[in-house]
Amino acid sequence: MTEASALGGVLPLVLQGALVLAALLTLAVGYRVITGPTTPDRVVALDVIATNVVAIAALYAMIEGLGLFLDVALVLAIIGFISTITVARYVTEGDIIE
Repeated sequence: MTEASALGGVLPLVLQGALVLAALLTLAVGYRVITGPTTPDRVVALDVIATNVVAIAALYAMIEGLGLFLDVALVLAIIGFISTITVARYVTEGDIIE
């Protein structure tokens, strides 16, 4: 058995394990969104969820071999970044649009 064929059998398992781990961490961070003692805690938790959703989309793209999900991950990352900036501005200034 060559090294490449051994890696071919391990890589899908590693990717699926990472996908399950990212999904479980996303659920765990959901608890912080609900019970976060302060608004910044909730904002950071929502940012972590957005990042994990991007990771989940990218891992799914690697598992299934579909490049379309990498485009989805990129769009989700952009939306997550814009929403984080918007919420941070709202929390600090109390207004989004001047």
